[in-house]
Amino acid sequence: MTMWQVIILGAVAGFTIFLGLPVARLRRRPHGVQSMLNALALGVLLFLVWDILAKALDRLGDALKEAIKSGHWGAFTALAFMLVAGLVGGMVGLVSFHHKVLRRSTGTPRFPRQLAVMIAIGLGLHNFSEGLAIAQAAATGAIGFAAILIIGFGLHNITEGFAIAAPLLVGGQVPTWSFLGWTGLMAGGPTLLGTIVGYGVNSPLAFVLFLALAAGALFYLIGEMFAVGRSLQRPVWSAWGVVIGFLVAYGTDVVLTVAGL
Repeated sequence: MTMWQVIILGAVAGFTIFLGLPVARLRRRPHGVQSMLNALALGVLLFLVWDILAKALDRLGDALKEAIKSGHWGAFTALAFMLVAGLVGGMVGLVSFHHKVLRRSTGTPRFPRQLAVMIAIGLGLHNFSEGLAIAQAAATGAIGFAAILIIGFGLHNITEGFAIAAPLLVGGQVPTWSFLGWTGLMAGGPTLLGTIVGYGVNSPLAFVLFLALAAGALFYLIGEMFAVGRSLQRPVWSAWGVVIGFLVAYGTDVVLTVAGL
């Protein structure tokens, strides 16, 4: 598989996120439906945090085992530093950005749009690491593995589109197609960028750093979306939504396992 074929397929995997975004333009928005969709998105994000940290910690676990055997702790220390730096940068950086934006805002109606943009940024960091994984698999000759990753990530990204759309459904205003296009580009575009970078650079440090940045950002966004869910006062709808969203996201991940991973 040539570099250009990998890049094109990486772009397809990233931009499937646009398939979930049109939900944000639903015009009839009963509170029960809003609560369910917000909770579905929340369940997807909860799964992504679990999945992201599992991948990052797998790298650290392998490095730790190697360090114990060899007595050389440099690689493990570097990966651990990247994990901590990414978590702090993703969480604290997004909180700081959010509060600066809110201080400049004249009221609360813009908040759903701000939250959607921040979700798109957090997912973009996650999708950059997915692009790295696709490219590195292809570059090392694991073409079947790369193809399976593209299918799995493409399915995941459809559900991530719902995560961006959810706060917009709560906001009361129907977002423009251009706004949805920009948020989709912020979230899905980094998959393409990661594919381009990853084909020529195989860096476990960069992989762990971007996973940790994504996890740190999603920690904060999950808290914000829980607050949105509470404001809708539909706890049973929310409970069902979180469970279903998590299981749907996990179900798309099962595709990878069934394929032999």
